[in-house]
Amino acid sequence: MDLDPRKLRYFLAVADRLHFGRAAEELHIAQPVLSRQIRALEQDLGASLFTRDRHGVALTDAGRQLLADTGPLLAAADAVRRRVTVAAGGSRRLTVGFRTGIPVIPAAKAFGVRHPDVVVDVQRIEWDDQAPMLLDGRIDIGYVRLPIDETGLRVTPLFSEPLLVALPASHRLAGKEEVTEADLTGEPLVWHADPSTQPTRHPHPDSGLRVRDVEEKLEHVAAGRGISFVARSETLFYSRPDISYVPIPELAPDQVCLAMATSRTSPLTDDFFAAAQSTAAITAECGNYEAHSSSRR
Repeated sequence: MDLDPRKLRYFLAVADRLHFGRAAEELHIAQPVLSRQIRALEQDLGASLFTRDRHGVALTDAGRQLLADTGPLLAAADAVRRRVTVAAGGSRRLTVGFRTGIPVIPAAKAFGVRHPDVVVDVQRIEWDDQAPMLLDGRIDIGYVRLPIDETGLRVTPLFSEPLLVALPASHRLAGKEEVTEADLTGEPLVWHADPSTQPTRHPHPDSGLRVRDVEEKLEHVAAGRGISFVARSETLFYSRPDISYVPIPELAPDQVCLAMATSRTSPLTDDFFAAAQSTAAITAECGNYEAHSSSRR
């Protein structure tokens, strides 16, 4: 069974608003038409996606599962459409994903020497969409940080950089030249994934907070809800008076890698891969220099 992308977009509109009338207005269609399309999708799937009663509209278990799966599906379809449109227009593009603090320019310049006709687009990615965006084609290649699910991916280490602990400015250890893991014993951790992935050898109490990006992480840290860890280059973008970054020399460094889907190899991606490897040292120096400069401002 092939899923109709239009029906999926209608489903997303209702799922986002949990209101058929407002979703229909947003889609510029009549509400009865929208209701018929949702019923048709439910028939296609053999499952009810919404419950409707006098209290309003809610997602069923099947609806919540479809919501989790639909975003990547539609994003992949859009990525295919963009690549076909670009190819039909006679131009070539490469979309490179990057995590905060990792500069793409050194590799893009080296790649451009060999491929001056190729436009290199860049897109920021977060820890939880590194692998999905590579696998569904939203990005062709990505600068990623470990850990990452490597299933279906070619992952090559590029360089490493020190980790720092992010503390509230009022913390007893704020402003220290460096700290040890022992100094941080008992501090609750604000982290982006399962606590078992934290970089310390001795686990910290779980704050219960899960974050997608550095901004969310630092908001919780500044509010005193826990500590967190950031790569040195990330501090370039987030120098703020309510946060103190302190080195922890005994921690294993953060590993930056280049990744691409094993099923999507091409001469262009291979050449960018080579350019990224050849400029890895420059990329690392660029990020660390900027982060160091930022920390002094």
